[in-house]
Amino acid sequence: MPKSKRNKIVALTQTNKQGHEGKEKLIEQIHECADNYEYIWVFSVQDMRNTFLKDIRNELKASSRLFLGRNRVMAKALGTTPEEEYKEGVAGLAKELHNDVGLLFTNKTPDQIKAYFEGYTQADYARSGNIATQSVQLPEGPVKRGADPMPHNMEPLLRQLGMPTSLVNGIVTLHAPYMICREGETLSTNQAHLLKLFYHQLAEFRVELICYYHQGQVEKL
Repeated sequence: MPKSKRNKIVALTQTNKQGHEGKEKLIEQIHECADNYEYIWVFSVQDMRNTFLKDIRNELKASSRLFLGRNRVMAKALGTTPEEEYKEGVAGLAKELHNDVGLLFTNKTPDQIKAYFEGYTQADYARSGNIATQSVQLPEGPVKRGADPMPHNMEPLLRQLGMPTSLVNGIVTLHAPYMICREGETLSTNQAHLLKLFYHQLAEFRVELICYYHQGQVEKL
């Protein structure tokens, strides 16, 4: 078993008292988890949604603990060099803490964790800046949202979002096919809004596993 490098003094940049105490509390929680769980995973999140992360936390809470955000503080807690690392070899995880990543402390085996996240994906509405995963075109004629006609009081909003609609006998109408987006293009704010109005979910929330730590070793996937 790798020895725990306890009682390390972790230096924090002095900020306001509340921020400093928050950093200390996070470091203490990570140290406690490092002592109590068998495995530490680094994971990344695609199309981040807090609701789905909350679901994951609830489903894994009996065997795991999840942290996301404040990468620098989490890296500091683990230790970024062999001299500073909290446990032998755990500095190998700290170098992976950049961009939208988090830490998962768990007693589940690697095979169990891989199987869980391979089976967990959630469709959601794309945001501006996302890449369109398919082309979406609306046909000429009365505008429908799903199986129902678009409410007439939504017509001004559709025009504001760029759709060339008009009211014909109180019915929202397109006089030519309208392309909301094309596959591969970066979505604008208006395009993302239209896709949501017409119930097209082009985003997919999923968690990608990067590597895990166990007994002094870091295994990359």
